[in-house]
Amino acid sequence: DVKGDKNMELWDIYDENKERTGATMKHNDWNMKPGEFHLTVLGVLMRPDGKYLITRRRMDKEWAAGWWEVPGGGVRAGEDSLDAVIREIKEETGVDVTEGGYAFSYKRVNPEEKNNYFVDIYKFILDFDESDVKTQEEEVSGFAIADIEEIKRYADQGIFLHYESIRQVFEG
Repeated sequence: DVKGDKNMELWDIYDENKERTGATMKHNDWNMKPGEFHLTVLGVLMRPDGKYLITRRRMDKEWAAGWWEVPGGGVRAGEDSLDAVIREIKEETGVDVTEGGYAFSYKRVNPEEKNNYFVDIYKFILDFDESDVKTQEEEVSGFAIADIEEIKRYADQGIFLHYESIRQVFEG
């Protein structure tokens, strides 16, 4: 099953300059030392009409259940950030992206949770509609093609994951 594979997934450990250290960690195994980071990606999909594809987390998720977000996930060991975001978007939404690229990155240090990470944000502009979207049942409970006002509404309700960290990608 998919979940079993995911737990065996390895991530590279990076230093504070976002260089691979050569060490790896297991997926979601939060036992990171100070100065160790993993790398996560988020992909913002925007249509030429200015609407965005957002997905809703399943209600049985242990964290942020039912919240809205953009597709993303951990970068696997040996994988490049861009390849990871293309893979995650395809897995979670069924949409193939190519046109677009890196927007910006941010870094979070959480010593108490032993979880430090970089997040690379990508923005892809492509034409798609509801029929192109095939969400991954294990991860996603639904999706919406939302304009910026709807996204801000979810953010104001506190149910849009990472909004404050990534808002510039919607505003830019």
